[in-house]
Amino acid sequence: MTGKQIAIIGAGPAGLMAAEVLSLSGHRITVYDSMPTVARKFLLAGKSGLNITHSEEYSRFASRFGPSSERLRSALDASTPDDIKSWAAALGTETFTGSSGRVFPTVMKASPLLRAWLGRLEAQGVKVRTRHRWSGFAEGGFVFETPEGRRILQCDAALLALGGASYPRLGSDAAWITWLRDKGVDIDDFQPANCGFDVAWSTIFRERFAGGPLKAVTATSDAGTFPGEFVISQHGIEGSLVYAHAASLRDRLASDGRAALTIDLAPGRTTERLSRDLARQDVKASLSNRLRKGAGIEGVKTALLRELVSPADLADPERLSRLIKALPIPLLRPRPITEAISSAGGIRWSGIDDGYMLKALPGVFVAGEMIDWEAPTGGYLLSACFATGRAAARGMEAWLGR
Repeated sequence: MTGKQIAIIGAGPAGLMAAEVLSLSGHRITVYDSMPTVARKFLLAGKSGLNITHSEEYSRFASRFGPSSERLRSALDASTPDDIKSWAAALGTETFTGSSGRVFPTVMKASPLLRAWLGRLEAQGVKVRTRHRWSGFAEGGFVFETPEGRRILQCDAALLALGGASYPRLGSDAAWITWLRDKGVDIDDFQPANCGFDVAWSTIFRERFAGGPLKAVTATSDAGTFPGEFVISQHGIEGSLVYAHAASLRDRLASDGRAALTIDLAPGRTTERLSRDLARQDVKASLSNRLRKGAGIEGVKTALLRELVSPADLADPERLSRLIKALPIPLLRPRPITEAISSAGGIRWSGIDDGYMLKALPGVFVAGEMIDWEAPTGGYLLSACFATGRAAARGMEAWLGR
């Protein structure tokens, strides 16, 4: 095989996608990963149903990446949700669209797709070296710690696809930050994204209701108002509806020192109807009965009102109705980044050229969560990893051609 010698460091979705693209151009590709097996976070995500992409109208899809949406647009245009579905189908994985618009493999697992993908990469000549941990630069090359000892690799070009800082036990521990900063690469500190939050629950509430779901609610923050559900945890709140607001809540806590997620416990009823129906209840009845009959609220929703609302407000139908429609849950802090589904921060866009090459390190390209972008759950994260992997591969091809 002719072509250039290319090292891809990081065998997650971004790195493997880049390997696939580059191998089709006749280059000699070796993928290195620190873990005993590849794509561990990809496999973990697939255990509960892999969100491979999202089916919403494309212009809205492409806007889901916050301040990075414009910078990512060309990469996303070249790797659309339809492209991703076609790519999966070519690997024998059919997909379906769920009621939420999320796109899943029909088998609801990541492992069959990954096995087929690795098989195709092997057939295209891609080599994979596990237990090869990148540990910095030396002698004009990349230093790896391997089962056979320290090794220095020289190559014609390299792609770094080492992930962010969430789930470090799966390989994304952000140890690379120091080595790149020493080379003049500008990097924003990582922060948790798509994460839960700590709340100062009382001991009684925590012991009785941790693990309890709040279903059929809406939640409001600076990000907007969305329907869904979330879970009371030992530490605070977790779940998809919380993650949809996580970035805005995290940033509000950082700027103001306080933030609250505002919950509508009865989205199908107006404040006026709730006030009227609650006022009709027998004042001698228990709060639980009055809420169940007058507002259709029971279980953990009732407990949450008891936890957060004063006795005087609970006794007043008008004030209680307003709080049912807009109950603020005061937050203390985000959960640790090691628990987060993804991370914000990373290599700043100002240090990356249009071909995804580091301006401070010619011949070194980056893709995936190493870059400073974030997105909600629901297929957006994986879509952008695929897209940036493809874009970095195309950028490397162009640079090598010059």
